[in-house]
Amino acid sequence: MPALLPLDQHTCFALYSASLAMTKVYKPLLAELQLTYPQYLVMLALWEQDGLMVSSVGDKLFLDSGTLTPLLKKLEIAGYVQRTRSPLDERCVIVSLTAQGRLLQKKSRAIPACVVKASGCTGPELYELNTRLQALRGALHQA
Repeated sequence: MPALLPLDQHTCFALYSASLAMTKVYKPLLAELQLTYPQYLVMLALWEQDGLMVSSVGDKLFLDSGTLTPLLKKLEIAGYVQRTRSPLDERCVIVSLTAQGRLLQKKSRAIPACVVKASGCTGPELYELNTRLQALRGALHQA
């Protein structure tokens, strides 16, 4: 096998296709909750820290407001979140979980274990992979 450059078209395709495969694993699990994968990511951010400004959610998920706003609107229509203007600065919108949104967290607890099982990786392998992917993402954002 010829020596490959550190990031050639095969590596890029492997990253892309792994992302597609990961989303495919999540799809039936999230369908039970009537969530898309991007909506699930927003919910994960809010389950980690409720009452975030929209800009903070976007920063955590690397999403711009043009992508995030429709996701938040759909989650609000579904009754999982509410958006309110900050009393300190009306230009800022705060996203908070509703009771239904907090209940959804309980319904979603089995999802991570299902995804780990589907990956065929051990905990340490996934930790190492996550660390490397975060470093790659950081470097690419700096480029």
